[in-house]
Amino acid sequence: MASKQFVVIGLGSTGYFLARQLTALGHDVLAIDNNSDKIQDIASSVTQAVVADSTRKKLLSSLPVQKVDCVFCCIGEDLEDSLLTILNLKEIGIPDSKIIAKSASPEHTMILEKLGIPKDNIFHPERDMAFALANRMDRPNMLDYLPFMEGYSIVELACPPKFVNKTLKELSLTKYEIQVIAIRDTMALGAKPKTGYLADYVLKDTDVLFLLGPNEALDKIKT
Repeated sequence: MASKQFVVIGLGSTGYFLARQLTALGHDVLAIDNNSDKIQDIASSVTQAVVADSTRKKLLSSLPVQKVDCVFCCIGEDLEDSLLTILNLKEIGIPDSKIIAKSASPEHTMILEKLGIPKDNIFHPERDMAFALANRMDRPNMLDYLPFMEGYSIVELACPPKFVNKTLKELSLTKYEIQVIAIRDTMALGAKPKTGYLADYVLKDTDVLFLLGPNEALDKIKT
């Protein structure tokens, strides 16, 4: 897979780990923060790290940010700095579709949407982590949880006992709008997850299911 070019603005916990992980995955990352200590901490872990104030449009426009695949604005705590950075990115020609912004509150999200940032491009790391943890506690056999869109989620679910030795055709999950994206056998080390036509697959207690569906329907199969 060809490497992509990303800009990460704001090196709090979210921005720091995001920039490092994108780099570890083989992508070019420009990290920007107005704190020189944070830039020094991450400089050896990313492609380029620059001390700059993203609220200053002229300074931001002098950096190589216009032709990247995506710009992440990870400024969440300081609402004014976040919004000024977003405005500056838009004014120097970054399309809304290429801006992904961190939100720290519902009000923050509302303003970002008013500025034209697509709803799907606004992320809430603290809220999403809390939701994932709560859902994991509520569904002991759920291994992971990802909000997909309003009212829908993607879940990684250890095969419930009531599913074992049955085919997906027998379970008829599609009538509840639940789609099985993939199945992974935890005992088949190194094997790729099974995808594609799975209707006749007989489930085992060692299987993990990746499901997409309405939250209400997913709740009914949590045990």
